[in-house]
This record gives sequence, structure tokens and C-alpha cells, in this order.
Amino acid sequence: MLFMFSAQDIPNSLAKRLAARPDHLARLAELDKAGRLVLAGPHPNHEGEGFTGSLIVAEFDDMQAAEAWAQADPYQLTGVYESVLIKPFKQVFPEA
Repeated sequence: MLFMFSAQDIPNSLAKRLAARPDHLARLAELDKAGRLVLAGPHPNHEGEGFTGSLIVAEFDDMQAAEAWAQADPYQLTGVYESVLIKPFKQVFPEA
């Protein structure tokens, strides 16, 4: 099942993001290599430098697995994210 992760950064998160970025990207690369990642990327801050959050869509067995994965994310563990909303997601386009 696909899940959408919508993460909101803390204010002025750029330094923390940059420090945790290699580990965060390595986890996403693992999902991608396993064929479970649909998309991932940050929300640029349109009012200044840095980012305001992230969007990830990936496949997990169930909500518990998705939540566990999100809780172990380096951005979560290092305080980049203020909150993470997780919801089931149904891909319509592009066709899978």
C-alpha cells in the first residue's frame, strides 16, 4: 500500500537539514532500490533560504510500518521535522 508523508520543518531548519541530509538520502535510496519509492523531495522556502518541509510517497505493508519508518528518519531524529502527517495514498496518475 502506498503512503504519503507530509513533513513540516521547524523554523530555520537548514543547518540541521544539511547535517542529517546524507543519512536521510541513504534511507530514501534504499526505498528506491527496493522499488518502493514513488517520489520524494523538499518544499523550498519561497520567502527565503532553506526548506519548509518534505513530501514522500512510498510503499509500506501497513500504517504501522509507515509510521515506524517515519519515526526512524534522520530528519525526525535530529529535530528537522516539527511534524509528520502520514496518510494512505492511491496513485491515479501517472499510471503505475
